[in-house]
Amino acid sequence: MTELPLIGEAVAVAANPQLAGARIGVVTFPGTLDDRDAARAVRLAGATPVELWHADTTLGDVDAVVIPGGFSYGDYLRAGAIARFAPLMSKIIDAANSEAKLPVLGICNGFQILTESHLLPGSMIKNDHLKFMCRDQVLRVENNSTAWTGDYAVGQEITVPLKNQDGQYIADEKTLDALEAEGRVVFRYVGFNPNGSRRDIAGISNAAGNVVGLMPHPEHAVEAGFGPEEGSGTEGLGFFTSVLNKIVGGNK
Repeated sequence: MTELPLIGEAVAVAANPQLAGARIGVVTFPGTLDDRDAARAVRLAGATPVELWHADTTLGDVDAVVIPGGFSYGDYLRAGAIARFAPLMSKIIDAANSEAKLPVLGICNGFQILTESHLLPGSMIKNDHLKFMCRDQVLRVENNSTAWTGDYAVGQEITVPLKNQDGQYIADEKTLDALEAEGRVVFRYVGFNPNGSRRDIAGISNAAGNVVGLMPHPEHAVEAGFGPEEGSGTEGLGFFTSVLNKIVGGNK
């Protein structure tokens, strides 16, 4: 039997001096739950996490941004609707749409915020079964040309935790057809659609590929012994190593 590492002992990737200088911002809103998990994932990938508060008026000198999961502003009105108007979000929107194309990853509530901000198309509504869902979920990688998926292979299946209540991705047929035609469906649910999302879509990107949103939680699958029981338990780490390789110019 393989001995599991103690908390804090896991070394996910070999140290790389090039990556050590990368700074990844992790945004916290009132009600955010997974900011520390996201920061730990960034650290395990080899970069430096930078705390960003929703009321900040500058992004500082960050190379990418993660908008983590939780229930920003208690999900009042609808998930992500209030967070979209936070001062920091205007900076993120501008940076993501600039010539520099700042990489932005929205996880769960972060995905909801990205749709409310119109950085990504479509919307998120209640799960079709109207219940909170928490489980390990298999995903298939459909696009590995984004800033956050370069370390995966197209068709690769990964297992990461999923936990949501407003996780059903919807869009009109024209938008869905465009996402399919442009290769902007990044992940699909495999074996079981946990929330009724159209066309089994678990994650999408913008046209440039620097902005990615998904409902499952890769930051909870970055350490052996503390992630899903199926697979390596670290299959979410590729999101964070992918963007680091993109930053240092070593992306695929």
